[in-house]
Amino acid sequence: MCMSRVILHIDMNSFYASVEAAFDPSLKGLPLAIAGNPEERKGIVVTCSYEARAFGVKTTMPVWEAKKLCPNLIVKKPRFDRYRKASKAMFAILCSYTPIVEPVSIDEGYMDVTDVARHPLDLAKEIQQRLLDELELPSSIGIAPNKFLAKTASDMKKPLGITVLRKRDIKEKLWPLDVEEMHGVGAKTAEKLKKIGIRTIGDLARGNDVQLEKIIGINGLRLKEKANGIDHRPVDPSSVYDFKSVGNQMTLPEDATNEEELKNTLKSLAKSVSLRLKKKEAVATKVAVMLRYKDRTTVTKSMKLENPTDDERTIFQHALIVFQKLWKNEPVRLLGITGQDVMHKKNAFKQLDLFTFEEEAKNEPLHQAIEKLSEKYGEGIIKKGLSMHKEIDSFGSSFGKDFFFK
Repeated sequence: MCMSRVILHIDMNSFYASVEAAFDPSLKGLPLAIAGNPEERKGIVVTCSYEARAFGVKTTMPVWEAKKLCPNLIVKKPRFDRYRKASKAMFAILCSYTPIVEPVSIDEGYMDVTDVARHPLDLAKEIQQRLLDELELPSSIGIAPNKFLAKTASDMKKPLGITVLRKRDIKEKLWPLDVEEMHGVGAKTAEKLKKIGIRTIGDLARGNDVQLEKIIGINGLRLKEKANGIDHRPVDPSSVYDFKSVGNQMTLPEDATNEEELKNTLKSLAKSVSLRLKKKEAVATKVAVMLRYKDRTTVTKSMKLENPTDDERTIFQHALIVFQKLWKNEPVRLLGITGQDVMHKKNAFKQLDLFTFEEEAKNEPLHQAIEKLSEKYGEGIIKKGLSMHKEIDSFGSSFGKDFFFK
């Protein structure tokens, strides 16, 4: 019989704003927002302090609206180098207790402390206090037997909360909650679930397997398991630099030379790749096209994207550019599109500026994703020019393919 695990989920509170306050103590206790362009009233709020939230200020809100709610709001531009430095220091503290640390974004990570000879509650209190004393950064920590429950627990008490969530607690603490409050269930999934009468996490835990798989696929069964407190995923320090690809290819019914027909095939492939990326909650940083001619000669070429994406139109547009460079007007037997250097959405960072952020925010599906992730204090904002190199840091762990230590 396997020994029960002890997992901590450390979630920094209002990270960007807290880092700014740590650098400038005069900002502590004041309503503070980090925005794309504070000089422009049309700028977008990336994250804000709890003092600002008390006035109703929210992530993705226009600066003019935030200032209307909170006239004394202090607005600062983001300083990503500063945030990366703070993130590195944060993970150094976590790794001083165990090497089994899995970063999932710039301001949160899991720790497997099963083999640490300390009471988990005492350990969590010490970590939280060290983050405060050494970095002046507040955090919330969830303690549980698996990653899902630890993540859920850390969300239960903010700021500066420590919450223990055991499997025996889920019927009382988890099941009465609206299904949309469950980690991993977005607005669209919740809408589908509610159409079949699943309104609470408890309803999901008791849901019919066949029905769940029919409306939301295999993910429905995984969500049901989590609603019952089951999650076997290990804390994996190496997962942050696992390179993956998501692709699809199509053998044409007949060798094709019609450009419109080939473009339509590319559109279909782009849609397929986009859907698969979204299911994985992932984005690609490169798009590759494979083309096989009638004589079976196969050529491939890739193109680096300006920003990581899962967007069907963006994938198609870049794939079309690559295709036009590859195709020599000869009969094509097979076409393929692959999203390369794939990473989880939370680990994708785009340089925040007024124009790119607001343009992305207008895109409704991405806006919803940003809204959901940004409730976690801005970690869903994407950084342009993502650094994909590995770096061996001072505490002996490789954080390749991340943005922490650019």
